[in-house]
Amino acid sequence: MRKDRLYLLSFLAVTLIFIIVSSVAIEYFVGFSADRLLNTQLESSKREAKEFATFIEEQIKNDVAKELAITSLQKSISNANIDLGFISMFDWSGKIVCHPDIKMVGQLITPKESFVSSVSDDLTPEDFYSLIQLKKESGGIRDFKDGTQDAEVVYLYPVSGTDWMIAAHANITLVWNEIDGLRNRFYIILGIMGLVMILSSVLAVRLIGSSYEKKLEAKNEKLSDEVINLAKLNKAVGDYQQRVAKDKVEIEKEPDEEEMGGKRKRILTYIRNELKPIPTEEIAYVFTETTITYVVCSDGKRSTSNLSLDELMSNLDENFFYRANRQFIIAISAIEKIVKYGNNQLKIVVNPNSEVDIIISKNKAAEFKQWLNL
Repeated sequence: MRKDRLYLLSFLAVTLIFIIVSSVAIEYFVGFSADRLLNTQLESSKREAKEFATFIEEQIKNDVAKELAITSLQKSISNANIDLGFISMFDWSGKIVCHPDIKMVGQLITPKESFVSSVSDDLTPEDFYSLIQLKKESGGIRDFKDGTQDAEVVYLYPVSGTDWMIAAHANITLVWNEIDGLRNRFYIILGIMGLVMILSSVLAVRLIGSSYEKKLEAKNEKLSDEVINLAKLNKAVGDYQQRVAKDKVEIEKEPDEEEMGGKRKRILTYIRNELKPIPTEEIAYVFTETTITYVVCSDGKRSTSNLSLDELMSNLDENFFYRANRQFIIAISAIEKIVKYGNNQLKIVVNPNSEVDIIISKNKAAEFKQWLNL
């Protein structure tokens, strides 16, 4: 159940993060794309308005009658597609002079119509976006009240030498639908990407988690086996120590001889300039340090010997003493416990405590275990 809950929480966390990131990303990309689209629309409208205004100005300069100029402009814009946007012209009184819809010609612009309040105000893409999104006055353009009217005047340009104004209209509804469609496409794309990414992430987490759990279980099993082996080993030490104690009792009943079976019962050591024989059953461990051989007894007292570890080991009973490594000989009676150390190595904890760790290498571990089972 814990694993399933972990996977569920991972799924929810990844989903929440993706929703937050994608929401910010969508707004940024939609805003950026809308800015490009509206900027293109505005530039196109401005250029078209200026071209028509320049065209009429040239006609007026060439002494073409205003009526002919109006007729020429009306013919030019009559075939325009008003669904996308169009050009119209009105005079300063608000009377429409030219319009793609001939029915509008001669009518006055009313407060219900959309118009730019000042020719000096230039509409920016940001203003345009605010206008079509919020339908609020922006950049000199008031919000139009007529819900059935889609076109909005986005640019005015005066015709020099006349009282006429060229107005560039944009289909606000169409532009907004394009932006809205763009937003929906972003949502669909990011939704598909998010679904794939979230499922892939959860699947990857599950696979990685399963792999890690298998490795962890294998390590736990190995550790359990090692703990069991160490427990067996320490039990073997206890059994062996009991056997040694019995052997000592039997040895004590035997005649007191200097040597038995070629093995010494005592070794000669030094404490400063004093010679001191030590019974082998009192020895806890022997070790070398800076070419000096130290003999440590069960009561913690330390003395030195002139013999090397090899010479001492040849004179000690191998049933009671073991050569742990180049530096140490340990007595079975001094072993307190055995613990795992490093890579398949064993660490022997003795009493009295040794300042230097007594380590049995992995190559000698099997031999040591066999010695305990004697």
